[in-house]
Amino acid sequence: MMAASSTNSTGSISIKQHRYIDHGNPSYRDPSRNSTSTSSWGKQLPRRHRKLSCTAELQQQILSMHEEEADKIRRLQNGSDVRGVALEGEKGRTVDLTPPAVEAISESFGEWVVGKGVEGDNNPVKVSLGRDPRVTGGALSVAVFSGLSRAGCMVYDMGLATTPACFMSTLLPPFAFHASIMMTASHLPYTRNGLKFFTRRGGLRSSEVEEICENAARKYSNRLVKVSTLLNLPPTRVDFMSVYAQHLREIIMERVNHPFHYDAPLSGFKIIVNAGNGSGGFFTWAVLDKLGADTFGSLHLNPDGMFPNHIPNPEDKTAMAVTRSAVLENSADLGIVFDTDVDRSGVVDSAGNPINGDKLIALMSAIVLREHPGTTIVTDARTSMALSKFITERGGRHCLYRVGYRNVIDKGVQLNKDGIDAHLMMETSGHGALKENYFLDDGAYMVVKIIIEMVRMKLGGSAEGIGSLIKELEEPFESMELRMDVQSEPKDAKARAVQAIETFREFVEEGRIEGWELDSCGDCWVTDGCLVDTDDTTPAAIDAYMYR
Repeated sequence: MMAASSTNSTGSISIKQHRYIDHGNPSYRDPSRNSTSTSSWGKQLPRRHRKLSCTAELQQQILSMHEEEADKIRRLQNGSDVRGVALEGEKGRTVDLTPPAVEAISESFGEWVVGKGVEGDNNPVKVSLGRDPRVTGGALSVAVFSGLSRAGCMVYDMGLATTPACFMSTLLPPFAFHASIMMTASHLPYTRNGLKFFTRRGGLRSSEVEEICENAARKYSNRLVKVSTLLNLPPTRVDFMSVYAQHLREIIMERVNHPFHYDAPLSGFKIIVNAGNGSGGFFTWAVLDKLGADTFGSLHLNPDGMFPNHIPNPEDKTAMAVTRSAVLENSADLGIVFDTDVDRSGVVDSAGNPINGDKLIALMSAIVLREHPGTTIVTDARTSMALSKFITERGGRHCLYRVGYRNVIDKGVQLNKDGIDAHLMMETSGHGALKENYFLDDGAYMVVKIIIEMVRMKLGGSAEGIGSLIKELEEPFESMELRMDVQSEPKDAKARAVQAIETFREFVEEGRIEGWELDSCGDCWVTDGCLVDTDDTTPAAIDAYMYR
């Protein structure tokens, strides 16, 4: 898998009012110009034609500048999210996620939600906003509230929150908002920020975010003004995180069903949480502590938008290493690593073994296959042959699909609609969604599943930790991910990246890179998207996904 990013950016363009604009008045004269003009062929043009030519040229310049401004909004789309640079400090990058841009996007999202209509509810559309602790969150929140208010929505401020909690705020009473926005840039540097969008049916698809950004681009290019910090109706502050934490506690209590202390099923367990100074600290005091767990030794629980210790990312080696040390030092049963907005997680077992990537998918597969024998596990195509073997040996089916957590989750949703039982969808990055949890990628919920299994194993008399569930997973001799920086203007970055990837593929196919080969699809089960020949002459665009 190769991901591309642009390292250059264009400067901002400001539109200034021109002093002399000809509105067709034949008596109007521009004193800054001569009364005659010469064409490129050296012939004198009639004054009326000169005026028309200048007006058309000016209009074209304005249209061109408006289009360049609109492109700034379009480039903020990152699949099903919006992401950009919100604070100066990155070499070679300029700030593009500005308050005016965020206001235009939020207004367009509000209009999109209102336009979809709200079933069985004639009241104004209610939209909540949560955010991670990034230092730009406060200023950009005002822009979100302003945009939503312009769209006619009632706005609710959740404050510090997690991405999964934002979605759950559209479902859990007494809130049940019509839609929600999470302001985060996940594990990216403190200079970045972004927006994730939810309705009651889940996260928005890339095509829907593209539609919203296209509408926002028109607003932005036509407006180009500062966001007002004076809201006609200030947002209502709500404490949803306590409701979400209670929801997670009740799941653990009900499913463990401890025979001796139902309300404290984690008594006797030591669990380390590393929140990385993101939004995940709540899981320690609002979930684990209240269920009786000993969380002494947990790391970086206080929110700090500068992320002073390490990147909040379960794929980060430093994050996993310090968590491993804390687990061993405190003789803990489990270590947990959250990313910034808690839609991803990784764990460390009692022996100090990091469990992320393929290992985390294997662990979750082992748990899910015990509950749902024969189910299909959907992953991205970067997973190893060893994982496929691990899943099939336990009676499951391994469906590999396009890289991108939204792609993997959407494929699982589609399989279930097609009558194919798929209870787990996971990407190697740590995004994991379960059918039982609204197909939501929720790092906290995934940890809840692991904790429940850990307690059940102990109640069943096992002295082994959760790491024993994947002891038969074979590890690859070598595993690496290549990331390439593409140097180009932002508008050309995607095309240049595709060109680089295609060239790399050709090199591999031609044997020009020793030791590399392309993974063969084998027997594909094809329905509807890769370019596949349906007959000898006519290729058709359909979607191929494969089973190992």
